[in-house]
Amino acid sequence: MRVAIVGFPYSGKSSVFRALSGLPADHLKLAEENLAAVHIPEPRLDLLEEVFKPKKRTEATMDFVDLPGSAEGDVGKAGLEKHLPTLRQCDALLLVVRAFESASVPMHQGRVDPAGDLRQLRDEMLLADLLICANRVEKLEKSLTKPSKERDQLKHEHELLKRCREALESEKPLSTLIRPGDEEKTVRSFGFLTQKPVLVVLNVNEEQAGREPPLRDPHAYGTYAVCAPLEADLIRMEAAERPAFMAEYGIAALARDRLVRACFDALGMIFMLTAGPEEVRAWPLVRGMTAVEAAGRIHTDLARGFIKAETIAFEDLRAAGSMREAKAQNKVRLEPKGYVVQDGDIITIKFNV
Repeated sequence: MRVAIVGFPYSGKSSVFRALSGLPADHLKLAEENLAAVHIPEPRLDLLEEVFKPKKRTEATMDFVDLPGSAEGDVGKAGLEKHLPTLRQCDALLLVVRAFESASVPMHQGRVDPAGDLRQLRDEMLLADLLICANRVEKLEKSLTKPSKERDQLKHEHELLKRCREALESEKPLSTLIRPGDEEKTVRSFGFLTQKPVLVVLNVNEEQAGREPPLRDPHAYGTYAVCAPLEADLIRMEAAERPAFMAEYGIAALARDRLVRACFDALGMIFMLTAGPEEVRAWPLVRGMTAVEAAGRIHTDLARGFIKAETIAFEDLRAAGSMREAKAQNKVRLEPKGYVVQDGDIITIKFNV
């Protein structure tokens, strides 16, 4: 799972990156991509630690990449075109928009206009996808004039991409058009930006920290008001000192925890949990995965020799207080290969190779 942080110069992208990663400013490379793996909050592991007393706790991580802003002489753009290879390989986009006034930070294009900046970012994404789409449609039209064993497949792709082109020309993101399944597989290799889940961060003043966002993007998974420099300071504080400062600014939860979890949810992911005396662990799965597919995420041998998945819902374990009591209450189930794993399922794979 990888999320790209993009925005115009002076929007505070790097501050948002520091608020997520906890890295100090002097660790960032100004003219290069910065990458950090950030733990995905999973508080249910706390109870598993109490119940199983493991030697190890393993949390899942998500990668965040901070992209340099536009090049000098091109300040009217966010630099998406320059970073298209990276952006197309990312799973989601975090758009950072400036919504703060500051005499010490130059203004992009001489104004602070979050709605305008957001519109320009969206336009860049639409244009980038339209160019890829139009070029591919043109190549397909030439290919369809020649005999080919793949003619039916090419014709299907051509019809789908023509609809995509029409949507983009009408300024509609492809997330509103592409259906899961065959259509998504057909266009997956293009990495269309407007097909990816998008979250918007409005970088606000300290006075607005903890408040509702001043505007919302209707096409985004979520819009969040964050005072990035403040959050970057909070994340580097001692844990015992944070609550007082957060209460002063009306911040209920760290931006890191809110944004990372929101990205996780936007990607359609859930957690399968495993627990025992050696380790408790959160395994990220795509929603809809079966038990045998989940077993393969742990180890290919578990999928190959899969027999059953010993499963208990997290809430059932919490209510019972222990696995022994949960089994006495018949809350532990043996599920087959085709069982669709539910968020928070605690699973032990029974297998034989």
